[in-house]
Amino acid sequence: MQYFRKMCGCGCNPCSISLSETFWSFVGALVGIGCVAYLHFALLADSDAVMLIGSFGASAVLLYGAPAAPLSQPRNLVGGHVLSALIGVATATHVSLPWLACALAVATAIAVMHLTATLHPPGGATALIAVIGSDRVHALGYGYALVPALSGALILLAVALVINNIPKSRRYPQYWN
Repeated sequence: MQYFRKMCGCGCNPCSISLSETFWSFVGALVGIGCVAYLHFALLADSDAVMLIGSFGASAVLLYGAPAAPLSQPRNLVGGHVLSALIGVATATHVSLPWLACALAVATAIAVMHLTATLHPPGGATALIAVIGSDRVHALGYGYALVPALSGALILLAVALVINNIPKSRRYPQYWN
């Protein structure tokens, strides 16, 4: 019975977010994703390279919507994406059963992020995209860890450093290590 009671939650609801916080979250996501998307469409549209991946949307939620959260910090952002990209490519390359490759990529990415103190939930999606992504993604091979994983994460980080420190109510990062 105790086990099932835990599924009822604690009855708590997080406090509402101010209009100012909402505004700065919006601006950060607009500029951050806008920069990555611009580079993707303007510079890489005619190549096999990819700059924009879905997991960056989730990173934007963390970086600009919850900049003080531990999972939003630079080490987690960059390390989580890069390590997960490497794991995803390795899994896609060496595991022939698609369903197993998907599961192993995400599970291994989570374990490695835990072990390296780089847990960033969108990293799980980065690993999964390496497995289920398009031919353009697969053509990148291990380069996927550099472009888009590292380069996109660094762009999002640069924007977070600028935008999240404009209002007095925000400070980013909370820590680097």
